[in-house]
Amino acid sequence: MSYGVPAPDAGGQPAPVCPRHPDRVSYVRCQRCERPACAECQRPAAVGFQCVDCVREQAANAPVHRNVFGGVARGGTPKVTYTLIGLCALVYLFQLVVPSVTQLFSYAPVFTAGAGGVIPAEPWRMVTAAFLHSQGSFVHIAFNMYALFILGRVLEPAMGRARFLALYLISAVAGSVGVLLLSSPLQYVVGASGAVFGLFGALLIVQRKRGGDIRQIVVLLVINAVLGFVVPGIAWQAHVGGFVAGAACAAVIAYAPSGERQARLQWLGLLGVVVLLGLLTWLGVALLPI
Repeated sequence: MSYGVPAPDAGGQPAPVCPRHPDRVSYVRCQRCERPACAECQRPAAVGFQCVDCVREQAANAPVHRNVFGGVARGGTPKVTYTLIGLCALVYLFQLVVPSVTQLFSYAPVFTAGAGGVIPAEPWRMVTAAFLHSQGSFVHIAFNMYALFILGRVLEPAMGRARFLALYLISAVAGSVGVLLLSSPLQYVVGASGAVFGLFGALLIVQRKRGGDIRQIVVLLVINAVLGFVVPGIAWQAHVGGFVAGAACAAVIAYAPSGERQARLQWLGLLGVVVLLGLLTWLGVALLPI
């Protein structure tokens, strides 16, 4: 397609055109590179305008600010926390509409390795169960999401999005490992409780590292631990597994020496926790009485 040639200005020189849109005449120039920029390519600057290319270049070269635990310091909304809450809420609504989803994606130890060809091996349920909740009790999902909301708004900014998400998922799997090791093969479980207790364990470690007061956290943990043993239908095994793994992950993140190797040591430490969970899963399968 041809757009023609821009008409010359009063001095006989060709009119300036936007480099990104040669068909558009522009007498506004970028304050940084001094190239013409049409209205679509202009971005407000402290003084005048900059072109979109200079803005992108500056953003790419801007220094990355990290918090004390090595995560990228981002202000504003804890996006991972809110995404996890939204995902659990959507899955819960889907459970209400299609009740069979709960049975298809919940976890029981027997699904880790299967049982003699009668029950298939579906180890992925160790993760999916953490996004399901009891259809018969709205309190179940309400408590877990409220706890995730409170804990996530503290831990996600402190650790960074990637580390926080890793902590959450590892704790969720660890909750299933706790059920595998400490409960009967046919005990079905659903819920984010293992992951949430992992966040409790992580907050305990983070507060300890920061020198903050941990008494309120300990009291809350004791209350929830007692409820897990007293109230029927609560999988305390998932709480134990999630809490231990969450505390271990947080210790790796919080106590890794600062410096250029901090991130590498943290991710290697988290990988070590995952490997340990894999070994415990193998042991749990070997000990299943089936």
